[in-house]
Amino acid sequence: MTRDELTQKIANTIGKLKVLELSRILTEQQFDLRDLIDITFHPDKPLGFRAAWLLENMFLKDPAVFTNNLEYLIERLPQVTNPGCQRHYAKILMHASEENEQSPVKKKLNILDLEPVVEQLFDWMIDSKVKIAVKVFAGWALLNLRFRYPWVADELPAQLEFLMRNGTAAIQSAGRKMMKELSSAKSPREEGFK
Repeated sequence: MTRDELTQKIANTIGKLKVLELSRILTEQQFDLRDLIDITFHPDKPLGFRAAWLLENMFLKDPAVFTNNLEYLIERLPQVTNPGCQRHYAKILMHASEENEQSPVKKKLNILDLEPVVEQLFDWMIDSKVKIAVKVFAGWALLNLRFRYPWVADELPAQLEFLMRNGTAAIQSAGRKMMKELSSAKSPREEGFK
């Protein structure tokens, strides 16, 4: 399938079954993920959202497929302004950052400069216009990155407390879980010294 053919297929509303089918086809055909990432920036916001939904589903099905394109995804992250796409990008980062240390995705993440990602995730948490789901996924991704960037563990609690102050039930629940993990978890290095 070409980039134009895919764009045509997702030009109109699609459901979960179609997303799963297209994800499978794109994976089988080894569709260039750079093209799919680029489609998420389409000026037609619903079309961009559907592309991001496909991207997330492909990641969840086989994270290793992303290894060679992870750097490009991370480079493009600060440019994501479509609210629907923000949700899927934040969720991909949440899952990528919680991968097992031996996974190809985690190994690739570990050699990339993720400071711009961390800054973008914090920006999404702070921005009042960003949807709650994006804030929650961004919070979990930041929590996962706190051992690599220790300053995240210092900044994240204050941001969570601010969000929880007048937040919805969803942000209250997620915030409490993240705060609990922040206060109880030790770094993987500390765990080895028990």
